[in-house]
Amino acid sequence: MASRTASISRNTNETQITVSIDLDCPPGSGNAQTIDVSTGIGFLDHMYHALAKHGGFSLKMSCKGDLWIDDHHTADKHAQDSAIALGTAFKQALGEIRGIRRYGTGFAPLDEALSRAVIDICSRPYCVTDLGLRREKIGELSTEMVPHIFYSFAMAAGVTLHVDVLRGENDHHRCESAFKALALAIRQAIERSGGKDVPSTKGVL
Repeated sequence: MASRTASISRNTNETQITVSIDLDCPPGSGNAQTIDVSTGIGFLDHMYHALAKHGGFSLKMSCKGDLWIDDHHTADKHAQDSAIALGTAFKQALGEIRGIRRYGTGFAPLDEALSRAVIDICSRPYCVTDLGLRREKIGELSTEMVPHIFYSFAMAAGVTLHVDVLRGENDHHRCESAFKALALAIRQAIERSGGKDVPSTKGVL
């Protein structure tokens, strides 16, 4: 069975990002899961760690660049560029869309918060989010960037993605439950079907 791995680099004038991913490390797979994330933004590291952990994939991500200039041109740029890099690596690791479930749905609670994510690995990138975040920041991450993270990942990965926070009072809980819901959706969608068919009536994705 072919491995589904990728390593990519994304370099801009503001950031230098490397991502390595192995999609086949869920419990029981026999593949050891390793997660090592360093974006320079603690809360974002936490979110990506949760995404990989519950998505059943190994992830190594390193982001370098200046975080000190100001929020919108540094920390936010790290967040967006890291999501683009992650989506690019995800798409490359997955390869041809064949022999997978394609669709995935995940619900994840965190205390009072509950989120739902639905993904279609279809080569038609689209993203809709309704997160209802109210705080300006969670740690050093601007909450206005969270929808951009999901959007950037979806565009780079070539997936249709819907993420909704259904309820919750604490923005940390709302955000984390959204990432965990996405993780569960991804894990379901990339599961091997046991065949080699293209999961589309058109015969191509």
